[in-house]
Amino acid sequence: MKVQMLDLHAQYEALMPAIREQLDRVFTDHHYIMGAQVKQFEERMQDYLGIKHAIGCANGTDALVLAVKALGIGVGDEVITTPFTFFATASSIWRNHAKPVFVDIDPDTFNLDPAKIEAAITEKTKAIMPVHLFGQCCNMDAIMQIAKKHNLRVIEDNAQGIGSTWNGKMSCSFGDIGTLSFFPSKNLGAMGDAGMCLTNDDELAAGLRQLRVHGENPKYYHQWVGMNSRLDTLQAAVLLVKLEALAGWSQARRANAAFYDNELKGIAGLKTPKIAPQAVTIYNQYTLVTEQRDQLMAHLQKKDIGCAVYYPLPLHIQQCFSELGYQNGDLPIAEKMATQVLSIPIYPELTDEMKQYVVASIREFFN
Repeated sequence: MKVQMLDLHAQYEALMPAIREQLDRVFTDHHYIMGAQVKQFEERMQDYLGIKHAIGCANGTDALVLAVKALGIGVGDEVITTPFTFFATASSIWRNHAKPVFVDIDPDTFNLDPAKIEAAITEKTKAIMPVHLFGQCCNMDAIMQIAKKHNLRVIEDNAQGIGSTWNGKMSCSFGDIGTLSFFPSKNLGAMGDAGMCLTNDDELAAGLRQLRVHGENPKYYHQWVGMNSRLDTLQAAVLLVKLEALAGWSQARRANAAFYDNELKGIAGLKTPKIAPQAVTIYNQYTLVTEQRDQLMAHLQKKDIGCAVYYPLPLHIQQCFSELGYQNGDLPIAEKMATQVLSIPIYPELTDEMKQYVVASIREFFN
């Protein structure tokens, strides 16, 4: 049997008639840039997430860059974030000429550890950028309390966590700005690149809308140097269709995770994901922890089971950030997790037979 890490063929099979219908509307109108479907998708997202403003952009990385820029963060400023995340988190700070300041993670949730944030705050700190990693919301109550105490802005990097909640409140609704990625492998993925900023602040929303079109308002008049980062109409059309399925997909991922949790519990040397009781996760990844990570990965690959390492080298010791001065050993939990994490298939279309095969193969390795 072969079990892919993600099967887009299975995901799209039932959706293609509706997607083709939406795309045909775009082809009829020929409004390929900022067409009607972009506004429709933004409005649907506002309703789905219960957030006042949704501003589509070209991709999840641009969403972060726009968020940092809209908050006026730049030269000489510092932004506290996690080293255990995708590169775009820190690069968005760097590209705005600010400095990422890395704080270690919680070993259970892999998210930024709020207990370690205050020690990293300086007079140059302007914001905190938590990442809702693998689909589980950070402890936003604690993070927002720290931000309020120190008068800091908060940008939620929610590229992996659309629809996740903390204490019943939707991710992207805590901070000043939240960002989403619709990269094809995400729980809500486009047929290419796409992203979004979310905010409940009218002034920030206006700024984000202006910044995504070169900073112009009105046309050909520029108050700021912005970006060319508009959500493509074709991608918005695809996402309109897929959004209708998202809640069901998230529930199916949680059901698959519950199966894994039950079937893999009690295996010596293997740790399954720990979800905080305040959190409802969407399982963008289902991530195991084991000291035998590389050997387990090789075993699963021989069994034709897809698996992946997110992330093999923490950001604080990436070569491009060497001038920040971090060394191996500075953030030991992130560094340890980078050698021990392994994500296995969790997508909604997994059959019972496929899940049982994955579990049996993991048990075989540890036995």
